[in-house]
Amino acid sequence: MSEKTKNNEEKPHNANLTDFVYGVTNDSKLNVEVAVREDGRCAVFHNKPFRNDLSWLEFDLNTYRLDFVLDNGEIRNAGVDLTDEMSKYMQNTHQILMVLMDDNTGGAKEGKYIPLILHSK
Repeated sequence: MSEKTKNNEEKPHNANLTDFVYGVTNDSKLNVEVAVREDGRCAVFHNKPFRNDLSWLEFDLNTYRLDFVLDNGEIRNAGVDLTDEMSKYMQNTHQILMVLMDDNTGGAKEGKYIPLILHSK
């Protein structure tokens, strides 16, 4: 059974990001986590580097879908489930801090801000 959005629309199934990153194997999975503060500041933590630079991110406030848009034009869903509460806090967000995490230490290796485009029906 599919999940529904707050507008009773079917929530889209999450696609797979693994073909857009380096180093994914059966023993080394891609992990993506999204954190949003009440003031709208948002960060996406990921443990694998992207094959191409990110141009921007897109977030649909109704379906809670977060898409990655790469410089080469490819688009892929983040593959994480976001909530109504996160959507509410992201309404005033215009950029997201992308943080590459080190698999071995768990610490941040690098981070940069990426523009965010919001959609709503």
